[in-house]
Amino acid sequence: MSENVINLHKATDPPADGAAPTVLTVVPDPAPARPVPLWVRSGRTLKSAVTHESTRATVRAATRHSLYTLNGGRIVARRAWDGRTGSRYERMIRAAEAAGNLEAAQEWEERLQRFRAARHHRRMDLLHSPVDAAKGVAVGAGMSIGALVALGVVMALNTGEVRDVVTPLSATVDFIATLIRIVQVVWGPALSIGPFLALLALWSVGRKQHAAPNWALPANVRAGEGEPITPSIVVKALRDLGVPALARAIKEMGDAGASMLGPIRIAGCGVEVDVTLPSGVSTNEVQGKRRKLAENLSRHEHEVFITIPQAARTVRLWVADSGALDEPIGPSPLVTDETMAADYTKGKAPWGQDLRGDAAALSLYQRHLLITGLSNQGKTAALRALALWACLDRRVEFRIADLKGAGDWAMFDDLATVLIQGPADEQVIEATEMVESLVEEMNRRIEIRRRDPGAVFDPLIGIVDEAQVAFMCPVKDEDGRPYGGSKAISRYFMAVRKVHNQGRVVDVLLWEGTQDPTDQNLPKLVREGAHTRASLALGTESQARMALGDKAVDGGAAPHLLRQGLDKGTLVVASDGIEIPAGQASLTVRTHYINDEQATAITDRAKALRDGVTTLHAIDRGEERDPLADIATVLGNDTRVRTQEVITRLAALNADAYAGWSFIDLKRVLDAAGAEPYKSDGRMVVGRDRVARALANRDNEGSASAE
Repeated sequence: MSENVINLHKATDPPADGAAPTVLTVVPDPAPARPVPLWVRSGRTLKSAVTHESTRATVRAATRHSLYTLNGGRIVARRAWDGRTGSRYERMIRAAEAAGNLEAAQEWEERLQRFRAARHHRRMDLLHSPVDAAKGVAVGAGMSIGALVALGVVMALNTGEVRDVVTPLSATVDFIATLIRIVQVVWGPALSIGPFLALLALWSVGRKQHAAPNWALPANVRAGEGEPITPSIVVKALRDLGVPALARAIKEMGDAGASMLGPIRIAGCGVEVDVTLPSGVSTNEVQGKRRKLAENLSRHEHEVFITIPQAARTVRLWVADSGALDEPIGPSPLVTDETMAADYTKGKAPWGQDLRGDAAALSLYQRHLLITGLSNQGKTAALRALALWACLDRRVEFRIADLKGAGDWAMFDDLATVLIQGPADEQVIEATEMVESLVEEMNRRIEIRRRDPGAVFDPLIGIVDEAQVAFMCPVKDEDGRPYGGSKAISRYFMAVRKVHNQGRVVDVLLWEGTQDPTDQNLPKLVREGAHTRASLALGTESQARMALGDKAVDGGAAPHLLRQGLDKGTLVVASDGIEIPAGQASLTVRTHYINDEQATAITDRAKALRDGVTTLHAIDRGEERDPLADIATVLGNDTRVRTQEVITRLAALNADAYAGWSFIDLKRVLDAAGAEPYKSDGRMVVGRDRVARALANRDNEGSASAE
């Protein structure tokens, strides 16, 4: 084998146990290097030169500056043509007609007629101007010569020299000759430099207008980051949106689409403009291209919001200043103003700011509430912020079930009458019975209202955070009825529906917070029963429709376009309890964040407004009750409590035993124990000392009988 080398590695002695066997290795000769053809090397060199960054930058610069001059000439010529003809007026007439504004079209036509009349008058004057100019020059020259001669005569009389008569005239002739010589010297260079100065002027015009392709512009101009929003930018963004009918209509408009735009108004940390779309273009075609529109405006998708106002064929664009939505909005007034009070009936909770930078406040009066969103987007913080404001009204009673159990609602201990915390099935059962106690209290109030139409009740707000845990609970009670689910046999579902149906009129309300809405963890009837619906960032448009409803999403609400993790605390609200601009179906709100320490300080202020609240952490079920002992339990540290409040607390303590109690039942137990209710400030109350004394006497009697 002449072309290969054979290496034989062979042991002279037999290999020992475990030794490597004989190996034959064939090592081929290295192939000789083949020369690269000249045309390949030339092509590689050419490709490297063409793709090199400096070469590309040079080509871009040459193209850019050449087109600056060329397009600058086009711009100057267009301006000159517009100034000398009526083309500008004709464009505005066509634009007004395309927009259907006949009054504006008529006004522009009148302006065109006045322009043509003035132009005709100027042209007629030009026919007589040469003769008039010649006469003027002759008269002027004659008067000038006469004046110079008269000046010479005066000089001659003064000096006595006759030749001084022509001295002023000769000096004037010499001055004119000097001017002619100066012009002769300058004229040549001026003819040479003039074209370059003209090209420089055209280049300057083109540079100011960025009159070059986008790829040839400098990087900072091409990026357009933070570029101010102007009418031309908006029209160009709409033209390049990819809607053929819209692009054709803008091209046919004489004003290049400017008539479509309303005034651009400063709105908070951005600007707002209404766009009247031409015939044949629907609003949903523009809504569906939000990302492309944002990119055409040199913005990110989350910095452009498209809503539908009342006017037909109109979309309202709100465009944020670049990066403005990533800035915090500041602390809540609940934190900065320690004197702030709440009024459930007439007040509004300070929730945050809208995109315009205005304060966004929500009325809670007789409105069920639903807040939804993906996990870890600020749902609990947004829900808790409303409860923190409402707790500053001492009339409001809270019953809270936190089915996450992470301590987010721990500061409501000794403030809420019921506080359930935990995700286990046991907590779901207790939360279900808590909502059922709301139903019992609602029915009791309705019965009182039937007998006394003028009866007024203190607001009772039930809160279930992470309500999807309750809806998806598979546990059944002793009768075989499931606690979770969305069927008529579901205890939690039916209790929620009953509160939604009739609770509002007697101020028994239910607030729910839930993750990732679907038909399984948030049934349709429950979603539609909430008067105020808000959503943080969601994954899909279908989830957005479940959270807010079709009307809000069709009107521009887009929680599914919020950025997960980056837009924490930003939610879209659909409610008549918050001020929404006319024609819109929703409002985007950036909520204030209140941390646990600040929330604890607020609840401490709320506790100081009350005489003391005993919080139940579990709801007892099925055991024998001691009514007098339970009355003492619900009185807690209060010196005296209104009888109606005692009945309410007893129902919260054990709905099975006390949900049907009336004043007569309470009075029967207290009278039998010698702790009769009495009047205080015109209202019947139960005294803590009387109940404690009755319990002590009963215990003493029991001890004596035992002896």
